[in-house]
Amino acid sequence: MDMTENLRPSGAHSTDQDPASYPYASSYGTAYDNATGGYPPPPAYAPATGRRKAKRPVALLAAVAIAAGVIGGGTATLVGRLNGQDSAATGSGGAVNGTTVSQSSKGTVAGVAEAVSPAIVEIGAASSAGRSTGSGVVITEDGEIVTNNHVISGAQQIQVTLSTGKTYTADVVGTDPDKDLALIKLRNASGLKTAALGDSSKVKVGEQVVAIGSPEGLTGTVTSGIVSALDRDVTVARDDSGSSGQGQGRGRQGGGQEWPFEFGGQQFNGDTGEETTTYKALQTDASLNPGNSGGALINMDGEIIGINSAMYAPSSSAAGSGSSAGSVGLGFAIPVNTLKADLDTLRAGNGS
Repeated sequence: MDMTENLRPSGAHSTDQDPASYPYASSYGTAYDNATGGYPPPPAYAPATGRRKAKRPVALLAAVAIAAGVIGGGTATLVGRLNGQDSAATGSGGAVNGTTVSQSSKGTVAGVAEAVSPAIVEIGAASSAGRSTGSGVVITEDGEIVTNNHVISGAQQIQVTLSTGKTYTADVVGTDPDKDLALIKLRNASGLKTAALGDSSKVKVGEQVVAIGSPEGLTGTVTSGIVSALDRDVTVARDDSGSSGQGQGRGRQGGGQEWPFEFGGQQFNGDTGEETTTYKALQTDASLNPGNSGGALINMDGEIIGINSAMYAPSSSAAGSGSSAGSVGLGFAIPVNTLKADLDTLRAGNGS
């Protein structure tokens, strides 16, 4: 009903129609003996008194007020239940303690990306074999960055680009080829946005995750998916000597060359070589492409649960292939608890 309608008592309507020809308009008490079609006549009562004229709109307003009270109470009760309250919280007087419900970006891909992207960087590593592109995660305000060992292994110069576009030169602090982890540090950096490290032991299959990195040099690319499996055995080349011609086998993700790894007894993205290491990985269907290595796999609370490290790319599995096939929904990440257990070793400049 349009609540702006002016409801007048009968007899006060202004109309150009002849009341006799309008099947539903009549003065009170008129018999509808000659009416054709329509509804039965209303009960006869006299509209003469001012009391009856005033009572009709008042009654209508009272009904509207009651309806609004029912709807409002139901909404507030629902809000209370969503906030962990039950009907006992309403009190004996029937008043409901509600709370304002507003849109929030927490727990959404957009919210996670906005919160964590400033802590994800692009890493460019130059060596005699060429230049590779990877990603990294800032863990301290003065510029400690975690990445994959294969991203920076053999590099003679490392340049890091923040999400703001500002660039720094970085030095290697420590590496752990057995876990495919490395720690680098920016020169003269301070006040950087840092990422929160989560707990990968609490990760469950089916949980939604977000991946952020620089695939093919496209800084700050965000993809999403779920955790597909836990504790997958992934084998990668252990060091520079562990490959045969694939950009020294470590992180040569630029120029159409991809990092080699082995999964399920098969080699992908090139030859892993003779010296390899195997670690337990999280499997995800969030799209990972060359350049995502060293970037973050993040839960919906904005916590890092893994360091992206490998991807399945069947079309480029042959050694020496120059193809840079995209993700097919099989990506792997080093669990963050592996990183946390290794941090002191990395900071000491030692490796396994």
